[in-house]
Amino acid sequence: MVGFDSAWMDNPKAPGAICAIRFDEAAVPQFVQPLLVGFDGALAFIAAERQGHRLCLVALDQPSIVPNDTGCRPAERVAASVMSFIGGGVQPANRSKAAMFGDAAPVWRFLKALGAVQDPMALPAVEAGLFLIEVFPALALPGFEPAFATRLGAPKYNPGHRRRFRIADWRAVCATLTRVAAGLGIAPMVAWAEAMGALETPRKADQDRLDAAICALVGLIWRDGGWPAAMIGDPRQGFIVTPVSEPTGARLERAARERQVPFELRPASEG
Repeated sequence: MVGFDSAWMDNPKAPGAICAIRFDEAAVPQFVQPLLVGFDGALAFIAAERQGHRLCLVALDQPSIVPNDTGCRPAERVAASVMSFIGGGVQPANRSKAAMFGDAAPVWRFLKALGAVQDPMALPAVEAGLFLIEVFPALALPGFEPAFATRLGAPKYNPGHRRRFRIADWRAVCATLTRVAAGLGIAPMVAWAEAMGALETPRKADQDRLDAAICALVGLIWRDGGWPAAMIGDPRQGFIVTPVSEPTGARLERAARERQVPFELRPASEG
């Protein structure tokens, strides 16, 4: 399970971060701690991690299907029903944003070189192949922690926004990551997340690393269960896969129904 908090415009001065949760033949989990990379570095990382594994799932924090020339995708409108309520935002994806989603945008070269299948609903049953899903860490967090799902409850954990950043929120996000990783049995990530929570002056790059780890957990949850999750949208107009809590699941499902956007809710698997 690869988590990639991508460098949307592939700026060498502002790289993304990538990590992996992998399992050996005895199903013992390992955690490859996040590295700062651009798209080429991500391709090399994924190629190396795939060695010896039948199945590889890349959970990407960037829109991966953007057919619309303007506005935003239906999945983003549904996600905004939660993000606006908790005091966050959704970056509209459309082709008019040439640097990010135009025909020459680096994400399309990355996706073409990767050659992954984008079919979230097939993932729970497959045993081999290379797949990719779009995820959204800022939406995943209130899906993991109901306290973040309250009115204006979004954590301000980005050190790049100095005026809004709150060290208490940083620690709360790290604690949430620790709890979820522990619940899923990913002990190496637990230790890493605890160390991240102890940082006194985290940097923007540290937040990118946190988001990469969140992406990897979302990929694991969607593949193997262990947490309620949903797919908003579809592979034709774009989709977002996210874990859900009781409040976010209800709000997202209602918004999807009102906007006639496909919505697939999967309860946590037993055991």
